[in-house]
Amino acid sequence: MNKTFIKCSVLLLLSLAATRPTLGQVVTTPYSKQGYGLLGDNVSGIQRQMGGVGYAMQNGRAINVMNPASYSQVDSLTFLWDLGLELNNVWSSEGSKSGHNFGGGLDYVTAQFRIANRLGGSFGLLPYSSVGYQFYGTEATYTESRIGSGGLTQLYLGAGYEPVKGLSLGANVSYLFGTITNTNAISASSVTTYQRVMEVRDWNLNLGVQYAAQVTPRDRLVLGLAWTPRKSMHGHAWGVVMDSQDSEADTLGYTSMGGHYEQPHTLGVGVSYNRDGRWLAEVDFTYQNWKNAKYHPIEGFESATWAFDNRWRAAAGLQFSPNHRSSYVGAMAFRMGVFYNHDYMNIAGNNVRDYGAAVGVGLPVPAGKTTVNLGVEWRHRTSSPTVMIRENYLNITLGVNFNELWFWKNKIR
Repeated sequence: MNKTFIKCSVLLLLSLAATRPTLGQVVTTPYSKQGYGLLGDNVSGIQRQMGGVGYAMQNGRAINVMNPASYSQVDSLTFLWDLGLELNNVWSSEGSKSGHNFGGGLDYVTAQFRIANRLGGSFGLLPYSSVGYQFYGTEATYTESRIGSGGLTQLYLGAGYEPVKGLSLGANVSYLFGTITNTNAISASSVTTYQRVMEVRDWNLNLGVQYAAQVTPRDRLVLGLAWTPRKSMHGHAWGVVMDSQDSEADTLGYTSMGGHYEQPHTLGVGVSYNRDGRWLAEVDFTYQNWKNAKYHPIEGFESATWAFDNRWRAAAGLQFSPNHRSSYVGAMAFRMGVFYNHDYMNIAGNNVRDYGAAVGVGLPVPAGKTTVNLGVEWRHRTSSPTVMIRENYLNITLGVNFNELWFWKNKIR
């Protein structure tokens, strides 16, 4: 039964990958127009409720893709599924103009299981980046519309192993795929459409290490580090120009992405403190060297108004579980977190940044170990020193952590 379940799980993920080419397309913002769009951080619903921490998080009953070394701590009797959904409201303003957007959808699907003693595995679908925007402008002699859609998704497989007590090592290998389309249409006496397309088909690698020390019988400290190497992005990119008065479109600058597009080194470090299994606090820091990453402009689509900037992100989170044996309320987990993100886009000399706070609660399902994680996140995004567009987000996150005893063998009496 367990082998059948695992096969069905893999088939479900492959079906999702085939029918939904990108995950995480729940945000509509002009800030997703540049580069690869808004970047994801491999966070689950639990981690978002704690500000997006996870490099030093160890929990045998929750999946932590941020650091694959954590898979080694999986509960030996369980098979975990984690499904994440998101709903969001976005209020944006630019000068005297304002707007409002509502969206939502599937965010991620992950699974985790025990392979052998001190060895755990995980697989799933996660958003790498997302693109979504639509805005218009009117001048004296023409009107202009800009529309963007798509994103990149990771289909990953990973493992974590604890070779000696306290030290865990792990790795994720991902298949990175997706298509990003940016369209600019100018309407005058005719309609001229400029379209930039990027189609990525690539692999990715993420390595992690964690060291846990039992400081006292009640206090546990974990140090975590995750690293993704710099590498070329593979796939194809091209531009399309079409006039409504012409019968055919012109394809410009068709090129292989290898050697012309890159992702940078990513380094993440974190430290967590656990007391009595009730209190969990963590602080994380992420750094990505985007300034040195290649991004080749397509012929006819060059722009001097934006460039890559180095990205860094700081986050802190707290979780409190009163007493899981006392009552239903005692078994709940209460979470809160904050974060600050200096993004990788620089537009006309202005850095893009966002910050926010989140709260959440883990609601155990009676008669089982499944948990429903419900959270609310507020986020503010803008640019500096010149403020171009202000955005305020109210996101509702819902994660369902299915935790069942798939590997328990009943004794026959």
